[in-house]
Amino acid sequence: MDETSERASPQLSYAPSAAPSPWATYLAQIDRVIPYLGDLARWAETLKHPKRMLIVDVPIEMDNGMVRHFEGFRVQHNLSRGPGKGGVRFHPSVTLEETMALAAWMTIKTAAMELPFGGAKGGIRVDPLELSSKELEKLTRRYTSEIGIIIGPQRDIPAPDVNTNAQIMAWMMDTYSMHAGFTATGVVTGKPIHLGGSLGRVKATGRGVFVTGREAAKRIHLRLDGARIALQGFGNVGSAAAELFAAAGAKIVAIQDQWGTLLDDNGIDVTPLLERTRTETGIGASPDNNEAFWDAPCDILILAALESQLTAERASRTNAKLVLEGANGPTLTAADDILAARSILVVPDVICNAGGVTVSYFEWVQDFSSFYWTEHEINARLDTLIVEALRKIWSYADRHRISLRTAAFVIACERILAARQERGLYP
Repeated sequence: MDETSERASPQLSYAPSAAPSPWATYLAQIDRVIPYLGDLARWAETLKHPKRMLIVDVPIEMDNGMVRHFEGFRVQHNLSRGPGKGGVRFHPSVTLEETMALAAWMTIKTAAMELPFGGAKGGIRVDPLELSSKELEKLTRRYTSEIGIIIGPQRDIPAPDVNTNAQIMAWMMDTYSMHAGFTATGVVTGKPIHLGGSLGRVKATGRGVFVTGREAAKRIHLRLDGARIALQGFGNVGSAAAELFAAAGAKIVAIQDQWGTLLDDNGIDVTPLLERTRTETGIGASPDNNEAFWDAPCDILILAALESQLTAERASRTNAKLVLEGANGPTLTAADDILAARSILVVPDVICNAGGVTVSYFEWVQDFSSFYWTEHEINARLDTLIVEALRKIWSYADRHRISLRTAAFVIACERILAARQERGLYP
């Protein structure tokens, strides 16, 4: 194709573009912001082409002596503004296409928050509940050694995501450090505190959901005290958000996890559920109420599970006034349009759940400086950065009469593409 052609590059041969795939959702979101990019639109195809993708075989010897092979991925979507940043998830539905989309959303998220990172993501196609602790450690260490050729404290910094935690990050850090020949605490974030982790990191994503929800509620004149909340997902993000909203006086009337749904118009006490999930799997709910979750009378709907959960049909049913995206890509494009037509405010994932990557940034900075902040300082800095980022996004949305999602993407894409333009093409 001629260099001066304005035609879009051909579709990627290795990625589906048909909805409702996560990558297709991301591409549709990018297409909506191109008209607002002005001269920078020349570089927009950059956002549709991941920079680097690594597919690895992860063989381990199981406790019974058998050798099993697992699929592993690490995608670096864009590094124009800094090293890659993004979680690692262990889940049976992990695919390259999903990982591409999650890495792309991380590119947008770090730019929307003005953090000095690009976007990356990784994962292994596995159900970790089927593995023993020793098998999980073997899997983590082998995966880390396989992707070690592209990660590093100034190259790409993994973090926890679905079904991964501080222990997984400790194994990743140790494995990378053994190869490097020195202790490289900055190679991952979300580590245990005594290995260079940051106070406040565990609840940071859920806290970000609460902070953006609090600010959005003010804008639509919705009192949190007494507000009814339907929450999908009760993992690290959902449980932390539920705890904070409950402390603010909100009433959790519906909770759904991958095993079932709890409904109670009088409010669900989240304290015993938090205790339960520390030692058991799931909230102990029946799947009988799963579709009824979307009809639960609520003021705020929090999506803190997986992508592509809020379909057009479900968007037509919800009676929420406010939707908070604690998960990445939970709302399909058609559902977004329906929510807008119904005047239901959506706080998009790229700002709503940015608390995790923001405190990961704090952890990375603390590791490099060997100077650590108190949890109060961490939470205060997080609150300040998220509120300021949301204020800029809201101001842009009001000025151009567009959704918060489109405004967040425009601001982020301008920053990414300005960096791309100023750096130029090499060679």
